[in-house]
This record gives sequence, structure tokens and C-alpha cells, in this order.
Amino acid sequence: MTKPNDLLPEGLEDRLPLEAARITAAMRACLDVLGQHGYDRVRPPLLEFEASLVGRMAGVSVGEASAMFRFVDPASLRTLALRSDMTPQVGRIAATSLAAAPRPLRLAYCGDTVVIKASQLDPARERLQLGAELIGTDSVAAASEAVMLAIEALKAAGLTGISVDFTLPDLVDTLAEKAFPLAPDQIAAVRRELDTKDAGGLREAGGAAYLPLLYATGPFEGALAALRAVDAGGALKSRLDGLEAIAAAVGDAARITLDPTERHGFEYQSWFGFTLYADGLRRAAGRGGTYRIAGTDEAATGFTLYLDRLADIAPQPEAARMVYLPLGHERGAAAALRAEGWRTLAGLADGEDALALGCTHILKDGVAQELGKRG
Repeated sequence: MTKPNDLLPEGLEDRLPLEAARITAAMRACLDVLGQHGYDRVRPPLLEFEASLVGRMAGVSVGEASAMFRFVDPASLRTLALRSDMTPQVGRIAATSLAAAPRPLRLAYCGDTVVIKASQLDPARERLQLGAELIGTDSVAAASEAVMLAIEALKAAGLTGISVDFTLPDLVDTLAEKAFPLAPDQIAAVRRELDTKDAGGLREAGGAAYLPLLYATGPFEGALAALRAVDAGGALKSRLDGLEAIAAAVGDAARITLDPTERHGFEYQSWFGFTLYADGLRRAAGRGGTYRIAGTDEAATGFTLYLDRLADIAPQPEAARMVYLPLGHERGAAAALRAEGWRTLAGLADGEDALALGCTHILKDGVAQELGKRG
């Protein structure tokens, strides 16, 4: 019987056995891939000082701390916050405890994050975030490794039809410096109109020169060619050459598209960003790109996968067969079955219904015997 106090807050939900099994299987598969490629896992705390969480990612303002749950620590009387993103915590670890570690430094992580308010398109306020960070280098090789690693992790989790959408988060800033000059107060307006793909608004904001960028989108080869045509002065040549090299590294491992002006979700990325999609998934499977760790200005490249979303379409893992262990069963035989990969369920009373409890077999005479199926 449900009581009023049993209701969960908006945006939070229980994960029942079947869904939890999918999430766990996807998590293990992804972490195994990261580990195989030399990424060592770290486990930062769920909460820490607000100033540290906000201050370790270049481009993230203190005002964005409003997305985090905050409260005063009785011990220090300083403001604590529950993390809404684990990437800044990995940056803190790299800048402090692992400051002397050889570079490039490869770290992986997985944990829960929470936000005060979610969007209408994605109402979840709690997310299981998994990712990898390659710290100490800002190169095409590092970006290529991050993209390929993310694709491999998604495939290991059972996702199919992987596609990657490239973007250039600092595109407007780069062009505004010289090629298509903008006053400082115009830059934000031009970014906004590019984000909304509003040609009229872009003209009104003084960004008429940026109109061709609206059409340099779509399948990678055609969009890249259109973007090269925009770059008459060569302001973007190194970036576009880098995109081409990353796409070549991906090859046919995933479908590649390009939307050079996309900035949603790339507030702190620098020259390169990417979004991951998969068949059957309505929202992004993950995001990544290049950035700099605030405080040290150290270059890094990484990505985040949203495991809760992946579990919506990931295949259901096959459950191991389960053996019912009657009262007084032989413990050595039960241990041997578990060592072989069986699940066991110990009986607690005579007369229990092993089939109803999910068992497929019963331990008799030291061996697992199949239970009779109900009609």
C-alpha cells in the first residue's frame, strides 16, 4: 500500500531489477573498455565545497552553481554542493593529488549526479554519469582517441547505429577576432542567433557575414566543404584540418555529421566538441570535446556518457540460471555451483515455492536439477 510519504520528488525514480540490470551491464561494459585502453578509474566524493566544483572548469560561471543543491557544512561552515557534473572533480584531482603524475594522464569515472531543476525535454534530476578524461594534451590524436573510445564503449554496451555530430564551440570567437570582426557586445547575440538557426535575427545582430555558417551543416564531407568555403581568410584552416583528421580516424565506425555552430552542452569546450547518438535513443547518448582545466589552464579532452539513457535501449542481459537451495543443503555443492556462474537462492522455510521465487533449478543429491515448469 502506497503512503503519501512514499512518493518520490519530481525527476527522481526507482530503478527496478530489470532496468537496474541493464544499467549495471552497460556500466561494466563501458568501464571495461576504458580500462582496456589504459584509463584508470577515480571515485571523487558525491559532495564537496561549492567553490571547488564551480571553479575547476574554465568557462563555467559561479552563477551556474544555482543548478546544484547547496547547504552549509556544520564542520567548516562553508557551502557544500552536490555534484551536477563529475568532470570538474576529475580536473581537481588532476590538478592536485595527481599533479605530479606523468602526462598524458588517462582517468575514468562513473557516479551519480543531481541537479535542482531539469529541462522539459529531459526531466530527470538524477543521472548516472560515466566518462573518460585525457589530461595534459590538446591534439588531434587526443581528440581522435576520445571519439573512438566513446564509440567503442557505446558498442560494448550493446548500442547500434552510432552517429557522431562534430562542432566547433569557439567558432564565433575565432572568426570575430579578425575574419568577421564583431564588437564584444555583439558576440553573445550572434551566438544566440546561430544556436536558434535564425537568419533574420543573425542579420539584425550584425552577423550577416556569419550567415553561410547556417548552411554548413549535415553529413560531414559536404558540411566540411561548405565550411572551408566560408574560411576564405584561413582563420579556421587548422581546426578544419583537425576535424578532417578525426573523421578519418573514425572511418566507418560511426556515421559523422557536422554542425559547427552548435553550443548547447558545450559551454566549456574549446576548439572541438562532439555529440553521440544511437538508434532508438531520442536524446544524446553522450558528449565530449576539448577544454582547459581552470586554475592550471591544463589542456584536456574527454567525454561523458549518460548511462541511464543508454539503459533505455541497451539489451537486457541474460540472467544466470538460479538454483534453489533447500534447508540443510550441502554448502560445498552450492559454492561449486556459484563458482561455475550459477546464482543460488537459499531456502528459509519448508514449503517455499522455488518457481515463484525465480528459480529454474533445485539442488538435489549434490547437483542442480531442473524444476518442472508450470503450464
